[in-house]
Amino acid sequence: MKILIDIKDDEATFGMKVLKSLSFVKNAKPLSAATAQLWEDLKEAAEEVRLHKQGKLKLKTAQDLLNEL
Repeated sequence: MKILIDIKDDEATFGMKVLKSLSFVKNAKPLSAATAQLWEDLKEAAEEVRLHKQGKLKLKTAQDLLNEL
């Protein structure tokens, strides 16, 4: 199982030491800023799709997006 946790920058070093010291943690590594931003963008996009499927959000069509260009 993979788990993503958010640790304050000033506590990150300590947090990584704690995670790496746990025998059941296979791999603990920080995300780059770009990867973290991509992850947040993907979560937001998935949430918008979920809301659209529930009829709570109207999304633009591909044609509307192309017309904006």
